[in-house]
Order: sequence, then C-alpha cells, then structure tokens
Amino acid sequence: MPSDTTPDLATLIGSNLPYLRRYARALTGSQETGDRFAAAALEAVLEDSSIFDVAESPKVALFHVFHLVWASAGAPLGEPDTRLSARAQEHMAELTPNTREALLLHAIEGFRHEEIGAIMQIDAEEAAELVAIAQREMAQSVAGRVMIIEDEAIIAMDISAILREMGHQVTGIARTRTEAVALAARERPDLILADIQLADNSSGIDAVNDILKNFTDLPVIFITAFPERLLTGTRPEPAFLITKPYAEDQVRSAVSQAMFFASTETLNA
Repeated sequence: MPSDTTPDLATLIGSNLPYLRRYARALTGSQETGDRFAAAALEAVLEDSSIFDVAESPKVALFHVFHLVWASAGAPLGEPDTRLSARAQEHMAELTPNTREALLLHAIEGFRHEEIGAIMQIDAEEAAELVAIAQREMAQSVAGRVMIIEDEAIIAMDISAILREMGHQVTGIARTRTEAVALAARERPDLILADIQLADNSSGIDAVNDILKNFTDLPVIFITAFPERLLTGTRPEPAFLITKPYAEDQVRSAVSQAMFFASTETLNA
C-alpha cells in the first residue's frame, strides 16, 4: 500500500499528461487525433492500472501505454484537412518505419535510448539506430529560410548557429512583436521560430498571429520555459514546442519536423 508521501496514479498521470499530448500531436500530425489517442491511453490505464508500471518512470510507463493503444489501432495519422496536411502525410509515408516515433521521443521529449526501447518494446541499440536514421532522412529533405523571434541575444545566436549548421538561411532576428512583423514583411521566411515572452513584454504568439495574417502557409515553432501553460487542451496549441532550457537535438529535430511536415498550427492570442 502506498505511503502518504507516494503520489497517487492520478497525480503521476496528470503531471505527465501535457507532455504526452505534445508528443501525440506531433506524432499524428493532428491535435484532434493526438488527443483522442492520449485519452484512449488514459482510459486503458483506468481500466487496468497494472499496465501502468509505476516501478519504472511514470512518464515512460504512460508513453508505453499510449504506444500500445496507438499501435493496436494501426498507428494512424490525423485526417488531412488542408493541402499542407495532405502533403505532410505523403512525406511521412516516405520515412523509414518507426523512425519518427523514436526521433520525437528522443529529441522532443528527452527520453534516453533505453527508455525509448521500453516505450516502443525494442532494445536500446535499435532505438539509437532509428533516431539516427530519422535525423539523416529529415535533415537532408528540406532546407529553407528561417526567421527567429527571440529577445535573449545569446539564445538567438546559438539558435542561429544551429540553423546554419543544418543548412538553413537565417533571415533575421526580431526582439519584439513590431520588429517581427516588419522583418517578415521584408524577408518572407519558410519557417518561424519564436519565443513566447519578448523584450518589451509583447507576445511572440501575437507576433506570429500577425504574420500569419499575411503568410498563412508558414510552419511555426514556439519556445517557452513553461510548456504546461500552453498544452492545456482549452484552445488551439502549437504543433511544435521547444522547452527551455533546450538541447541542440531538440532544436534540430523540431526544425526538421516543422520544415518537413510544414505544420501551420499555432496559438490563438
């Protein structure tokens, strides 16, 4: 019997649910589809809590249940409702099987290869190889012009260096909402990478939404130190979200994903 200080099942699941929803949406390409399978995973745990092995990391256990449910349904993607969504699914079909799942688990959610193996029921060596294959296939597929909205100079310089090493061109760095809108008007990017809170207390979300009024086909990646505040299910959410402090692999993976799948889902202000 758990002690008074041992978190109950609801607490363990609740603390990891925002990250599962982020992963499910990136994996399926659809907020609706991702949330449906996240909910199905929760229902499976409630029906049989033994499949949620709290002896392991609760996050690993929850993601493992999600994969069981998703795989048993045939690993479906979201129904394409736009030209970009349809193209994204065509691209996804060209990837080596299982590589995208492994890449997302590793670079976006921060799982080690051993943990990816536990989630996907493969060994750590196979998980590492899947991640490497995905990184090669996606990085080689698309290069483009990236705009950065970031008020911290060191972070902006670091992200710029990563993007250039990947073969992308950086159109410029904006520190405020006004600068961002003006920069996008001067140099149309293929991708926007935006911090949420900007130097003058303006919002990166507002800046992106202003830009998307003129350029509706731009994929967007948001950066925030508080992802749980955005992944709530109460409003449209970003398809690609990087958590501060970030690792270089997270930036590389999110940029490759966003450019490859051309997601334009963003946040309402």
